[in-house]
Amino acid sequence: MNLSTSFQERIEEVISNIELENQVDNTILKNRFLYEVMLYEKKRDDNKSYYNKFRFIVTTGSILLPAILSIGQMDPNKLPSYFEDITYWASWTISLAVTISNGFLQLFSIDKQYFTYSIITEQLKTEGWQFVQLSGKYEHFKTHVEAYKTFCKSIESIKRKQIEQEFSSGKVDKKTSKKYEESISEFKDQSISNSHKLTNIIVDTVNQSKEKVLDNIQLSIDKKEDKSINEVQKK
Repeated sequence: MNLSTSFQERIEEVISNIELENQVDNTILKNRFLYEVMLYEKKRDDNKSYYNKFRFIVTTGSILLPAILSIGQMDPNKLPSYFEDITYWASWTISLAVTISNGFLQLFSIDKQYFTYSIITEQLKTEGWQFVQLSGKYEHFKTHVEAYKTFCKSIESIKRKQIEQEFSSGKVDKKTSKKYEESISEFKDQSISNSHKLTNIIVDTVNQSKEKVLDNIQLSIDKKEDKSINEVQKK
């Protein structure tokens, strides 16, 4: 099995070969269950793209800004004459980009939507595989025909809970809300952990670049001073 094969290609073949009461039930699985998985996958991927881009800008900008400002703390007489203008506009641009990116994340709840759609997608996929394998909650069924209605009910329940959570401003029963929030929190913690690893890599890279810049500036200053001393000695 090729790892690049999509979930749709893999599960569609399985659904076509499942023996149900009639062909209409197989068609319903494709047009309802499979469609919902593809829909939430698309929503997840769209939000993931925006989430990663904005998070990258916020994280990178938050690291670069102090680094640029710290370079400006050096003796102005030892820095190029145009260096102050460069640091001013660079700091202004980075600050604006970080503020806008963070504002969009909060305004459109991109992070929460990304986590939510990711969880729903995986829940639907897990439910689907348990049904075709007759495992998990379906292990007491002997055939797919017996498990069909229970599976359809589970899919509709997952869909309904997501809709309630999205449009009721969190006004769902406490048990469901708590479980839902725990799932989002667990997924969010995992994503933040990966983000921290990326941040550490960026910090190390920025620090190395900062040291190189400072060394180059100091080298340039030393050359100018040596040149000035030589000119004075010649005179």
